Amino acid sequence: MHSADVAWLTKQPRGIFTAVWKLIEAGVTTEEETAEYWRNRKCFEETLPLPPYYEQGNPDGAVTWFKDTEKGNEIWQQMTFYRDMGDKYDVQFYISECIDIPGEVIYEDEFQIAVKGQKEDVTVITRPLV
Repeated sequence: MHSADVAWLTKQPRGIFTAVWKLIEAGVTTEEETAEYWRNRKCFEETLPLPPYYEQGNPDGAVTWFKDTEKGNEIWQQMTFYRDMGDKYDVQFYISECIDIPGEVIYEDEFQIAVKGQKEDVTVITRPLV
């Protein structure tokens, strides 16, 4: 899930976690929403593995995709706070799906894969999240 905003590093749409972080960082949320953001972030950081390339600042410009698996779908279901913040602050979120792996896999766990060098010949279907 992502916004339409393109990240400078990856040149790909900004993921939902970063899109909501940008709202927090810009100071547009209420104190209560900011506190809730930090509670949610802590929970996700305890559950969802952080790909190690982030520790180096994502030098390959990798993009993380949730997997269509039990664990990947479970995490997606738990992201209600992030979707609600998008709704409230007019950030349209999209879901992009593909059958083929969209690039070179540089990380994988039970929730997600991370790819670099997005392939141009892979069909990606993007639709608005409603």
